[in-house]
Amino acid sequence: MSPFKANNGQDPRMGFELRKKGKFKEANKFVERMQEIQGKAKVALSKAQEDMKRYVDRHRGEVEEYKVGDLVLLSTKDFKYQIVGRRMEKLIKKFIGPYKVKSIVSTNTIELELPSIVKIHLVVNVSRVRRYTSQVKGQKRERP
Repeated sequence: MSPFKANNGQDPRMGFELRKKGKFKEANKFVERMQEIQGKAKVALSKAQEDMKRYVDRHRGEVEEYKVGDLVLLSTKDFKYQIVGRRMEKLIKKFIGPYKVKSIVSTNTIELELPSIVKIHLVVNVSRVRRYTSQVKGQKRERP
């Protein structure tokens, strides 16, 4: 049911529906022509929609699943200057953390437990985080 029908109790007039069968042949031809054009437009739109979906799906990857309590690294791409002040951009770490996942908001967003010095919204997109892997025992840690 459309909102118009819910408010007014009838479907809206589109201007080219057949109301009465009568002696208005030109009007009937106009209505038929408009319905044919509308049908072609619907077919063209659905084809364009399928093409766009196919193109986007080619580049779309699988989203990594996170659980509450997982440790993640947060990308500094969008807020480098908010975190470190006036340091040189090329010397800033690409990811900071690890931070704990506080809750799962949706498949694309998670809420993190961030310290107060990181002045961003707690809910971030999963494209801005990576799963934290702890250092392997015996592995040498690189010093900058």
